[in-house]
Amino acid sequence: MRLEGAEGRMKRLVVVADNSLIVEAIAIGLRKSGEFNLLGHVNGRTGQVRTIVEARPDVVLVDDMEQSDQAIELVRQIREVLDSAAVIVLTMSMEPEWLDSIFDAGASGTISKATHPAALATLVRETVNGNVLHIYKGRDSRAFRPAGAAAERCPLTTRELEVLQLVAAGSTNGEIAQKLWVTEQTVKFHLSNVYRKLEVGNRTEASRYAYVNGLVSVPQPSAAL
Repeated sequence: MRLEGAEGRMKRLVVVADNSLIVEAIAIGLRKSGEFNLLGHVNGRTGQVRTIVEARPDVVLVDDMEQSDQAIELVRQIREVLDSAAVIVLTMSMEPEWLDSIFDAGASGTISKATHPAALATLVRETVNGNVLHIYKGRDSRAFRPAGAAAERCPLTTRELEVLQLVAAGSTNGEIAQKLWVTEQTVKFHLSNVYRKLEVGNRTEASRYAYVNGLVSVPQPSAAL
């Protein structure tokens, strides 16, 4: 796709991806926001960084291309020549080792591909504006991660597990949306997937499943004084 110029005050945005369905999903998510001018897309497998530079984007959305080394190298190359642009990676994985590689390459942030398209523009805007604080704890992080055999048995994605654990902790959909920086509709979408994968019918059953199967930590009783 040829990259066009932009008018007005909208942020100039380029998508780097090798899958036309990913590009279309992004376009749908940004189309109604009125905040971003989607200049076009560059094929992440065959495109050249020079093409991206010539477009002078404010934001570059890079698809993880199935967590490929090429995606990491693209982030690194883009960062070297576009220091002022926000480079955001769209990824399915939130595993510490993968996130280490993304941020070491110079990414400004990451957005889960599980995010509903309607929430994409908001997440991109807040990341670009520096209003999203993600405290990344690296390889030693244990937050929202089941241990041992529980991790192997868990059929949920990382984001679905986060939602389940917050539900099990008693959070409402609105509270979960605020904590995860997504819309309530996105929370409902993830919950429907959780119910289907765990074969449960409601929040109570899902919470019970989480505790019984070791997907959440059971608080230890305080020692008597």
